[in-house]
Amino acid sequence: MKQLTWWKRWVGGAAAVGLLGACGSVPLYGNPELPRAPRQPPVSFFEIDWWTPLVKPPLLEYAPREFASPAFDPDSRHVVALTRDGIARGLTPDGKVVWSVETGIRFNAGAAVHNGVAYVPGGNGILYAIDVRTGAVKWKYTAGESLATVPVVADGLVLVVSESDTLFAVKADDGQWAWQYRRDPPSGFTIHGACRPLVHEETAYVGFSDGYLVALKTSDGSVTWEKSLSGGGTEFLDVDTTPVLDEAGHLYVASYKGGLYALEAESGDVVWNTAVEGITSLLARGQVLFTSGDGRVEAFLGENGKRIWTLKLGERSGYSPVFARGMLLVPIQRALLFVDPVTGQSRLSWNPGDGISATPYVQGSKVFVLSNNGYLYSMDILGTHG
Repeated sequence: MKQLTWWKRWVGGAAAVGLLGACGSVPLYGNPELPRAPRQPPVSFFEIDWWTPLVKPPLLEYAPREFASPAFDPDSRHVVALTRDGIARGLTPDGKVVWSVETGIRFNAGAAVHNGVAYVPGGNGILYAIDVRTGAVKWKYTAGESLATVPVVADGLVLVVSESDTLFAVKADDGQWAWQYRRDPPSGFTIHGACRPLVHEETAYVGFSDGYLVALKTSDGSVTWEKSLSGGGTEFLDVDTTPVLDEAGHLYVASYKGGLYALEAESGDVVWNTAVEGITSLLARGQVLFTSGDGRVEAFLGENGKRIWTLKLGERSGYSPVFARGMLLVPIQRALLFVDPVTGQSRLSWNPGDGISATPYVQGSKVFVLSNNGYLYSMDILGTHG
């Protein structure tokens, strides 16, 4: 139990702070602009700096969803938000919209900001490079396939994956095509979403809906190795989780069908496998892996894949979580859960209206949240340890 003891010491501050509340029923808080919203959270837990409505809801819209995570530029402190109306917007540090770029089709994933440029993956199959301060479009690359992941900027390239299982590599400076890698999707059903690549030492690790994880050279897209993680069959084989690499050279990734894996990054050889189905996202913190997916959020030891705790979500699915000041923030479509990473207990549930599906963006104690009703929030998480 040494690993568990170490884990409790590492995040113990999150459980020790009294503002997290007692076990039992989880309080629910709502949108500060809605007159009939539930009461607001105590200021000792978090504060909302500002909120800005971005999307004018159409008539008779049923269950709106925003899947694109906000992005943040540390230099200008501008926020980039991509919404279901197909518009990319830039906002000042106080929440004022200063530019917008219309694409015509909803976004599947958020932008990536690098050196003052927002790389925007369009649902219309176009990758945009936009100046964060002015909104000027520097270049466009037409992929011809709906883009599904937050771009990765590395080795002079922008890497983005489409809904059709193609990884596009585009030159970051001018948007010229460099190379691409494609796998044929399986004949059966697949899970919504795609794997955002991980790039390390000129190698891109990326999963596909046919259940394979592939290591590619960023110089030319050639294959270093490939590994099947889902066994046989034709349905729900997807490897959609962004891979995680530790200092020992172990690569962690999950298959929806085959479960959680630790692999040798150089060869793709399996170190261990925990057979738990339904994982769609993965997050590492120290020696612990946090997963979310169908009906649950879980924590596992990175050393051997042993399960530490499980938080059941009923029929809900957990979307990609993030850490903020020692708390695990998990969008579950109807709300944003604040989960104690030591115990797996939900301490707070915040629903600003129509729930939250997009992963929040965390910058220190600042958290940017895009709600399903198209509001962007700037929050300050208070009182816990980062």
